[in-house]
Amino acid sequence: MSAGSATPFGGSIGKTVAQSKPWWPEAPKPPAGAPNVLIVLFDDVGFSDFGCYGSAIRTPTIDKLAAEGLRYSGFHTTAMCSTTRAALLTGRNHHSVGVGCLANFDSGYPGYRGKIAREAGTLAEMLRGHGYRNYMIGKWHVTPLTESGATGPFDGWPLGRGFDRFYGFLDAETDQYAPELVSDNTHIDPPGTYADGYHLTEDLIDQSIRFIGDHLADRPDVPWLTWVALGACHAPHQAPAEIIRSYDAAFANGWDVEREQRLARQKAMGLVPQDTRMPARNDGVKAWEEHSADERRVFTRLQAAFAGMLDHSDRHLARLVAFLDTSGIRDNTVIIVMSDNGASQEGGPLGFVNAMGPFNFKPEPIAEKLARIDDIGGPDTHSNFPHGWAMASNTPLRRYKQNTHGGGIRDPFVINWPRRIAANGELRHQFVHACDLTPTLLELIGIEPPGTIAGCAQMPLEGESFARSITDASAPSKGSPQYFEMFGHRGLWHAGWKAVAFHPSGTPFENDKWELFHLDADFSETNDLAATEPERLGRMIAMWWDEAEKHKVLPLDDRFGPRFAENAARFHGARHRFVFHAGMGHVPTDVAPDVRSRSYTIEADVEIDEESADGVLISHGDATSGYSLYVKDGHLVHDLNIGGSHQLVRSDRKVLSGARRLGVHVERLVRKEPPAKGSRTGVSEYTLLIDGEKAGSLQTQLGFHTLISWSGLDIGRDRGSPVSHYEAPFEFEGRLLRVTVTMHGDQKLDGEAVGNAQMARQ
Repeated sequence: MSAGSATPFGGSIGKTVAQSKPWWPEAPKPPAGAPNVLIVLFDDVGFSDFGCYGSAIRTPTIDKLAAEGLRYSGFHTTAMCSTTRAALLTGRNHHSVGVGCLANFDSGYPGYRGKIAREAGTLAEMLRGHGYRNYMIGKWHVTPLTESGATGPFDGWPLGRGFDRFYGFLDAETDQYAPELVSDNTHIDPPGTYADGYHLTEDLIDQSIRFIGDHLADRPDVPWLTWVALGACHAPHQAPAEIIRSYDAAFANGWDVEREQRLARQKAMGLVPQDTRMPARNDGVKAWEEHSADERRVFTRLQAAFAGMLDHSDRHLARLVAFLDTSGIRDNTVIIVMSDNGASQEGGPLGFVNAMGPFNFKPEPIAEKLARIDDIGGPDTHSNFPHGWAMASNTPLRRYKQNTHGGGIRDPFVINWPRRIAANGELRHQFVHACDLTPTLLELIGIEPPGTIAGCAQMPLEGESFARSITDASAPSKGSPQYFEMFGHRGLWHAGWKAVAFHPSGTPFENDKWELFHLDADFSETNDLAATEPERLGRMIAMWWDEAEKHKVLPLDDRFGPRFAENAARFHGARHRFVFHAGMGHVPTDVAPDVRSRSYTIEADVEIDEESADGVLISHGDATSGYSLYVKDGHLVHDLNIGGSHQLVRSDRKVLSGARRLGVHVERLVRKEPPAKGSRTGVSEYTLLIDGEKAGSLQTQLGFHTLISWSGLDIGRDRGSPVSHYEAPFEFEGRLLRVTVTMHGDQKLDGEAVGNAQMARQ
């Protein structure tokens, strides 16, 4: 055997070099002319949001790629981010590979592990065997977040699944000005701040250019896969203020007018049939004119933030495309631009300036939203638009992300390849699914999927190549049925027909109403044929159950909160004590102490040489939500930040020099009197401790009832967006030895509320 290889040695070995024959194993080689592949994956961008799909949002880079390539009107996803990524990466259905729902939890069933099975190799793993170099930039979200800490395991991180370099984030979302960043297998600080002009999108494009530039310098003869998964346009919607405000006038007429304008453009483009009907407003969406003037003003700005984020991303994507041009490799680079699901309904009827407050039961009335209107899109906001605007994003389709109607699963898809695509600006209307992408790329490159990867036998690809449609507009859609399922919502497409059932959470599945649409003749799913075609509907429902059993969809599970809560309890188990030592790095939020709705104590052992030493002892979160224990002006301070509302308690005396134990004790549900009628929360008492002695206290009804933050934890500093009233990182000036967090066993979570909050994260 040769070193590091199972291939037998092909030379001969004698007693001396003169009596021996050297041999070198042949390096993997790609097929002649194999293209580079650039995949640009947007997040929560609806079917109509790109300019070339009907929007007034400025996306000239994407529009030009479409004008020089192809647009698909029938590209379908899985209704959620983790699941679509699993299907795209593997060429199989998401339940089949173990990512039936989110990477955030393992439900205990084969289809719901939250992690891609080893038997389902990724596109990167398949290409590596043919000499490709593979680079992942941006959002990953197919690793269980309980495996996102410093000890991994790393087998589900990008470098463990075929990528050679990684720069991005593992979670579903992150703050664009102070992101949770990972470089390869290490959590790192962002390379800039909001104050000096940092934005994650710009950083991700910079890193994409660097990876490709490094590649060209080292191995210009070898093709590459570069996967760029932007945070845009997942909440928080954050972009430069001047871009955001430039859209106020564009959307002042509201979502009803916007829908009609987008549909008219789509018909003019030939993107949808001329007889496509606009569906009624989605459930719970009021007419624009029924909202007050103040509401309309706020809603317009929230939509402008979404538009500004997409516009800003397109501007930076232009730099990446220009780099491909100037480096002379654009001609043989396949560029794909798409979205992972439909636009998000998680902003609810009124949207949010900072969702972190409402998701912890702190109301955000319209007057407060209006007072902060000019903050929207900035560093201390976690904004999301009302679901009326999400409805407009998905024009002309029904419902949203999470749902299996068109609004959740039908998305834009642009492909550009100058060397091979001559039909510039044409449309393709074939039904295409996310799991079809990998088989298509393999066919375009000219390779077969491997039977084994790293000694593990591989399950067959389940997607079907749509490569033929690139050159043949009349090519048929896929021949096999395609099922859909998400949180109990179900659907099945087959031969131009679609059966679909919307599932109200918590209701019996047998009560769901199935609808039937001839999708080839009814693009917007407005003509329900269930009553006139009962036999066809029955056959399709039966087919759905067959597909569900085949692809590990069962058991059906519509639970939100319980699955998150059960996973957290299983991960942490009986652990109620965390010890953080000086010199450690950043701790992601899902592996940090879970102090939601419980009593706990934080104690920091420090040594202070001078009369006072200021700085952070422990911080978890960011400017939108979190907690921080720190010393400022010689006094011990604890800040409970709930949606930007700061509940501060300051010690009644200064911290003296010497060895000290500084802490805070939180006692849950301290009630001096019965709670007010309708109240969902009790009172907690926050008591500062200096060397075990009480040094000040505060009682508040605010607290971490459903989530702490989507930003993680640090000791001795606050690395990014500051939780409290200091300038980050505000490093502790004394000697910090350790921080101990001890949690009581009295945690009681509101499952429904936890589920709603966590779903806003995805």
